[in-house]
Amino acid sequence: MKRMQRAAGSAVGDALGGPFEFGPPGAFSARFPVPGAGGEMGGGGGWDPGEATDDTQMAVLVAESLLERGGLDLPDIFARFQRWAASDPKDIGLQTEDVLTNGQTWDLAAAIHFQGNQRAAGNGSLMRASTSAVHFAPAGQEATMDAARRIAALTHGDRAAWEGTAIFHELIRVTFEDTDPLTALPDILALVHPDHRGRYATVLAPDWHPDQATEFNGAVWACLGSAVWALRTTTNFEDAIRAAIDLGGDTDTVAAVTGGLAGAYYELGAIPAHWTQPLHVSLPGFDGRVLHLADLLRLAHRLGG
Repeated sequence: MKRMQRAAGSAVGDALGGPFEFGPPGAFSARFPVPGAGGEMGGGGGWDPGEATDDTQMAVLVAESLLERGGLDLPDIFARFQRWAASDPKDIGLQTEDVLTNGQTWDLAAAIHFQGNQRAAGNGSLMRASTSAVHFAPAGQEATMDAARRIAALTHGDRAAWEGTAIFHELIRVTFEDTDPLTALPDILALVHPDHRGRYATVLAPDWHPDQATEFNGAVWACLGSAVWALRTTTNFEDAIRAAIDLGGDTDTVAAVTGGLAGAYYELGAIPAHWTQPLHVSLPGFDGRVLHLADLLRLAHRLGG
């Protein structure tokens, strides 16, 4: 089981979900009613076929910082984010954009935004966490959850976003150790900050359904809960992604988080080749670079090394 190939799941989910962002429930299955028939990477909504969105773009920036800086360099990650945000990417979250362009330093920008808005629990730190989750998984539980919180805090001042990202990191870590992530959830929840444990326990419970969400799935709780629900209620990678996108709303991010979990969970080769081959990620602000599947796999291999 090579994590380098299983780690591509997040980017695949992102690219599949992008054309359906903010659309109605069931749109993916309405357009592609027969699973496995192909053609799903057809693009749309401003995205080219196989093109990943800001979710994967930011995940790549995190990955390249971790590799080039030899570990976690928060000012460097923030500077890369700023460079990207200033280059007119096709999509960028409103909260993330404000934090990256408000003129504050890396250690103050998110906190000042939160103080002024009191709303910073979007899924923007969760959506980019696939690469850091792969990188920090070998370092153990404490290290991977701490790194998740610190990277999340660069753009999200609400601790709820930090905790959701930390849960995702730990779910990936235990899965790579061949532990069932769904079985591990109670132990992971025990590691969540007490002020946020209850809300995450609700959305990650076995009987929770996305219809019960009390907020849009652009919020971190509903996004993570929906991704875990998609993994729990399906039996293969393709069906998990289909279920995630068919929820509607913030489809690229819900599918990216689902793809990260499902890619780690299922055996090698579980991701259909007709989904991986067209995959590509542009990096606005970085000399017109475009990463294709082979580039992403090499990146994931280096991250997990």
